[in-house]
Amino acid sequence: MRALTDSEARVIAVLLAARSDRERERLHQIGVPRSTYHAVRRRAYEEGWLRDRYIPHPVPLGLPFVSTWVARPYADRAEEFVSTISSDPGNVLLWTGTQVAIAVFFHATVADARRLGDRVVSARLAAPPVVVTLRADGPTLPVYFDFEGLWCHLAEMEGTLAYPHGLGGGGTGDEETEVRLTTHQTWAVGELLRRPFVALEQGRGGHLVGPFGLPFSQRKMLVRGWVTHRTLLDPARLPPFQGKSADQIVLISGTPRAGARPEVLFATLTREARVFPFLLAVGHDRWLLGALGGSNPDGAAKRPPRRPVLPTLREYLEGIEIVQEAASGFTAPVDHRYDRLVTDSGPTPSAKS
Repeated sequence: MRALTDSEARVIAVLLAARSDRERERLHQIGVPRSTYHAVRRRAYEEGWLRDRYIPHPVPLGLPFVSTWVARPYADRAEEFVSTISSDPGNVLLWTGTQVAIAVFFHATVADARRLGDRVVSARLAAPPVVVTLRADGPTLPVYFDFEGLWCHLAEMEGTLAYPHGLGGGGTGDEETEVRLTTHQTWAVGELLRRPFVALEQGRGGHLVGPFGLPFSQRKMLVRGWVTHRTLLDPARLPPFQGKSADQIVLISGTPRAGARPEVLFATLTREARVFPFLLAVGHDRWLLGALGGSNPDGAAKRPPRRPVLPTLREYLEGIEIVQEAASGFTAPVDHRYDRLVTDSGPTPSAKS
């Protein structure tokens, strides 16, 4: 596998930020010619390094609870586990590795989330999973599959443009005052969520499904924050840069210590330990972090000292569990399929067991 060039690394960084800047502003930020920018952008999508998704705010869809799972399917029941999880209408992500699976669900109620967990355990499809279920109308998912921080650090770029992107937020927590989509708004949201997959069916390149040129009704959903355009990274496919790679998925969970604040942990990890989580889910009694690890065989001596990661985690969490697996070992039966949440008649109801 060839290594990325400096220009490719810079273009990937600005694309991961998924900002709505004009093109000339992007070019100024990364200092590459327009022709190079367009060539690299097209290559990044053709090679599968990047892919675009439109991610909805869960609350207006009437699915205000989000569950993030880390599960260990039993080897002899792995196919049944994948079938059960992927057939749930609230499942938007399922990555399965050789030992561990990551899943994300949108639910209408906490009871829906519990039913699915009970079903998996009672059917002996997996060991009891680590599950973080939370309401998405607060700052409970401050980082949601955002790889910009990690990539800018790997490419030794100064700062980030938009990291971290979260999921949800901005609500009051009052179910009586939750915003609900009208029929026309539901249609506009559905069109956005389906946009990357319609483009694929029509043979259009992945680099052409961004928000430029959208109809007014769909742009309005983005402006209101009910849908967010995101560019996501596939670490298993991305070539190394200057001998450095981020090819290990690391999942960390634990119970928060008394007085622990997630925003302080996040700041300490990014500023002092130089760890940039792509996922941070903050439940009442469980926190879950996802990060990418990697190798830099030639540069270990060149890096300045940093704060040790595990002692840092111990200051904020107890009962810490860490699972690590090569990104190349994962497949994605359900890969950010938020279009599953909206049908022609409205949001998909949660499954009943």
